[in-house]
Amino acid sequence: MSEHKSSAWPLALFYAALIVYASLYPFGEWRTQGISPLAFLSAALPQYWTGFDVLSNAVGYGPLGFLITLGGLRTGRSRPVLRAWIAAFFLSLGLEALQSYLPSRVPSNVDLVLNGLGGGLGAVLAWGLEKLGALDRWSRFRARWFMPDARDALVLLALWPVGLLFPAAVPLGLGQVMERVEDGLADWLADTPLLDWLPVRDVELQPLIPSAELLCVALGALVPCLLGYSIIRSVPRRLAWLVLALAVGLGTTALSAALSYGPSHAWSWLSLPVQLGLLLALLLAVSMLWLSRRGCATLCLLALGIHLSVLNQSPTSAYFAQTLQTWEQGRFIRFHGLAQWVGWLWPFAVLVYLVHRLSRREVASSEALGASGS
Repeated sequence: MSEHKSSAWPLALFYAALIVYASLYPFGEWRTQGISPLAFLSAALPQYWTGFDVLSNAVGYGPLGFLITLGGLRTGRSRPVLRAWIAAFFLSLGLEALQSYLPSRVPSNVDLVLNGLGGGLGAVLAWGLEKLGALDRWSRFRARWFMPDARDALVLLALWPVGLLFPAAVPLGLGQVMERVEDGLADWLADTPLLDWLPVRDVELQPLIPSAELLCVALGALVPCLLGYSIIRSVPRRLAWLVLALAVGLGTTALSAALSYGPSHAWSWLSLPVQLGLLLALLLAVSMLWLSRRGCATLCLLALGIHLSVLNQSPTSAYFAQTLQTWEQGRFIRFHGLAQWVGWLWPFAVLVYLVHRLSRREVASSEALGASGS
């Protein structure tokens, strides 16, 4: 259907990982009950269920079926709807069977049916959109807006809001992992001679001063803008992306604060340093609209490196424990855990992508289109 590599496949893999995480969390205290892991298939129907359980199981697998079918349609696979349904059903079957070894999870034949139904409906929806021409219109839109090698960057940009859903110590500050890595290594190496080799800081991490917070916010907003610039064909479209990226960043951060601390605190994070940081990001992003694609990728790499360096000189948020307790008491705990991991790893995935991209040669004509294409 298209010469472009489809973004549906990597997004489908990511969504499958989300389902695995949500189905097997907290991944601890595995044990056997002495019965077949498939015994739930013939068990009686559960006596207690809620509308939320039915909806979450039916809807949860819908995007997986949709993305697998979409990837199959865009790459010419035969029977993509059937393939997607089979993949969703057997993934659910495997995870329900594994839940029989987790004391905190209960496998259910009803969940299996609902998951398969959701995956099938998502697959049929993708097939219907293909028949209506919606996917062809997306292909034409993508060809007008983005360069042919845009798939990996588009996947990263689609995951950026997911990482923002977990509250960060600094707004838009993804990738704050140093303190956790140090603690994790210390626990892992405990009671071993290797613990003495672990570098130890002489002083505790200190909260960022306002100017450093301003810089982190500015760079945290600038990185997705530059990443988008590096795959978008023209200046007007880059400007549209700038507006959209800042709006998504603001909206997702506000949603995160509302979910964590209550709707009345949705905008409490918007302090003076944050406002000035967003303004600085806007000014810098506007001044870079005319840069070449490679220039945008290079500056994005530089901005990301500075952002991670400054951000990881500060401790985690003082409200972290309170936030974690709030999420753990709700229905979003497993999604919260995945969002947290995306927030930790997203900047480093972008780092790897940019290094790989800048290490290869780009066609000069394509590079010129990045800044002057219409």
